[in-house]
Amino acid sequence: MLKARGLSKVYPLAGRPRALFEGLDFDVAPGERLGLLGRNGQGKSTLIKILGGIIPPTTGTVDWGMTHSWPLGFGGGFQGSLTGLDNIQFISRIYNRPFKECLAKAEGFAELGAALKMPFKYYSSGMRARLAFGLSLAIEFDCYLIDEIISVGDAAFRTKCDNELFGKRAHKTFVIASHDLAFMKATCHRIIIIDGGRAKWFDRADMAVDIYASLATLPDVASVAA
Repeated sequence: MLKARGLSKVYPLAGRPRALFEGLDFDVAPGERLGLLGRNGQGKSTLIKILGGIIPPTTGTVDWGMTHSWPLGFGGGFQGSLTGLDNIQFISRIYNRPFKECLAKAEGFAELGAALKMPFKYYSSGMRARLAFGLSLAIEFDCYLIDEIISVGDAAFRTKCDNELFGKRAHKTFVIASHDLAFMKATCHRIIIIDGGRAKWFDRADMAVDIYASLATLPDVASVAA
């Protein structure tokens, strides 16, 4: 199980602290799909990165009782001066996985071809996300952290991603941040709406999506979290 207790993230802004969220408590059970909704800049990606250990919370703790991926769609764990191949080898060593096996799975899924021999710093954002996605599937985790990865690539590649994640790995745990409301309603079991420095937990994804859709066009949707 994933347990988050008292999570907050506060940034100094023009000399005044700005809280993306405060006092956030939640559990995610094995096999559960938790969605994160919120407008741009409200803290969805930040929360995903905190859960993935990329950045620290200002306060609070994150306790993992299962293995978890890095945030899919985030390439910050790759070394820019190394090629895609070198990064695959490096990460396979970190996770103690056979390099040839990781390479075959990542290369086959990411479909980057000769670009794997290029330094990672020259990759586009889409190429970086595809490599991160392919590697996460090559290594396998109990929980996948997803930050808008479903929008990467063309329609055929998005279908491939969907089949790999929510078809073949339907039994896995997911924490998903996305703006695609139809996808969130169909995919998630529960949802957290983050806005205006507050967060609200919903045990029904359909209710959360409907409420968020009705409020997202307003100047401030923080009233939903009051």
